[in-house]
Amino acid sequence: MTIVVPTVVAHLGEDFLAQVYGRTYRHVPGERDRFSGLLRWNDLNALLTHHRLEPPRLRLSIDGEALPHHAYTVPVTTRRNTVWHQLRPAELHRQLTNGATLVLDAVDELHPPVGEFARRLERHLRTGVQVNAYASWTPEEGFGVHWDDHDVLVLQVDGAKRWRIYGPTRQAPLYRDTAVPEPPPPEPLVELVLHAGDMLYLPRGWWHAVTASEGEHSLHLTCGMQTTTGADLLQWLSEDLRRESSVRSDLPRFGTMEEKADFVRALGDLLAKAFSDEGLVDRFLTVQDATERARLAPSLPYVEGVPADPGIMVRLVTARARLDRDGENNAVLSAGGEEWAFTPQAAPLLALLVEGGAHRLDALARSAGLRIGQAALLVSQLVDGELATAEKIG
Repeated sequence: MTIVVPTVVAHLGEDFLAQVYGRTYRHVPGERDRFSGLLRWNDLNALLTHHRLEPPRLRLSIDGEALPHHAYTVPVTTRRNTVWHQLRPAELHRQLTNGATLVLDAVDELHPPVGEFARRLERHLRTGVQVNAYASWTPEEGFGVHWDDHDVLVLQVDGAKRWRIYGPTRQAPLYRDTAVPEPPPPEPLVELVLHAGDMLYLPRGWWHAVTASEGEHSLHLTCGMQTTTGADLLQWLSEDLRRESSVRSDLPRFGTMEEKADFVRALGDLLAKAFSDEGLVDRFLTVQDATERARLAPSLPYVEGVPADPGIMVRLVTARARLDRDGENNAVLSAGGEEWAFTPQAAPLLALLVEGGAHRLDALARSAGLRIGQAALLVSQLVDGELATAEKIG
C-alpha cells in the first residue's frame, strides 16, 4: 500500500490536473502487481463472509439491471425477528458464471488498505472519493453502454477487462439536470484492455461499456470523485447571502411592479458584488474543505480521554482539514464544519496531523515541545470533536 499511493499520485500531477482532469481520458499501463496490496480475492471473500451486506450495497448486475437478491441470498430471521439476507455461495457462483457482475459499494469503508488509499487520494485531489469493487467472469456486460455523473479512476487489480469508450454527448451532465445526454455514436472513440496494474481515468459524462471478454476473470476498483460544479457554488452563495436582510425578506407578492423591480435589483446588486470578488471560488473551496464528510472512527477504549501513552497512534478522520493563523497568531484548525483555535505552540503538532497519516503521540508532543500529557489533552479535544481517532498498535 505504501508504494501504491505515490505511484498513483505521480500520474495525477500538474500535467494531469492541467490537461486531463475533467477533459479527456487517460490510460496508464503498469506493473502487474501494482494494486494487489489494496484488495485481493481473499480479502473480497472475507468481506462477503464477515459482513451483512444488504442490497444495494452488495448487488449483482447484468446488462444494466440488478438481479433480485433472492436469486443469490436467503432471508434469515433472527430470534428477535429481524431479517437479513445471507449469501448462498453456490447460487452466487452460478449467477456470476452466467454473466452477472458483482458490485460492492464503498469498499473504502470496509477494508482499511482501500480506506487509506481513498483518504490520500482525497487529500491530493481535494474532493470526496468513494471506492467500489467490481468482479466479473464473462463477456456479458454488467451495465451496458452508460455514463457516470462523476469522474472515475479505475485500478485494475487482477485479470483483464475490455473498455469501449465513446466520449461525451452532453457537456458536464449532472445527476439532476435539465436534459439527458444524447445517445452515444455506434462506434467507440477508443477500445482498450486494462490488464492487472493498469489505471484508467474517465471524466463524467463519457459513455462507456465494460466487459471481461479476455478469457479471464476481472477484479477492479473504481474511485468515484465527488463533483463540485457552478451549481454547488450558487447554492453555497445563496446560503452565504442569508446574512443580508434583502435576501431574508419576503418576496413582494402583492407589491407594485416598481416594488418588485426594486426587490430584484437589490438581489442583483448583491450577486454582482459577490461575483466581483476574484477570491470567491477559493473561498468556496476553502469552506468545502473545512466541511467535508469525515470518515468517522471511534477511539475505544479511550472513552474518558486519550492517556499519556507514547505509543498511541493518532490521525485525523478528515482528509482535507485546513490549518491557518488568526490575528493573534493562534493556530486555527478548520475541519468537519467547525473551527478550533489553539495556542501558537500547538501549530507544529496540528501541522503533522493535517499532512495526513498516523503519528505516535510522543512524536506529536516532541514536534510542539509539549509534555506527553499536554499532547494527550490536545488530542482528546480532537477526538471529542470527532476530528481525530486514537488507537494503540500492537
